[in-house]
Amino acid sequence: MNKIDRNKYPEGWNQERVQRVIKHYENQSEEDAIAEDEAAFEQGYTVMQVPLELAPVVRQLIALMEEKTSAAS
Repeated sequence: MNKIDRNKYPEGWNQERVQRVIKHYENQSEEDAIAEDEAAFEQGYTVMQVPLELAPVVRQLIALMEEKTSAAS
């Protein structure tokens, strides 16, 4: 018998995607986890809190910037 999934996911997410992310992090080595954390603080980047409702807009702005940067090179 299948259980009904009552979770609410962000657009583009579902239970399968969440389970893949969980599996990734549960199986990640300590060295890989440290490297991932350190990469978030590479020069030229920052980490900040953004209200959830603004996250899609921020992603679009980053994508536009990356498109312009790659088109210029």
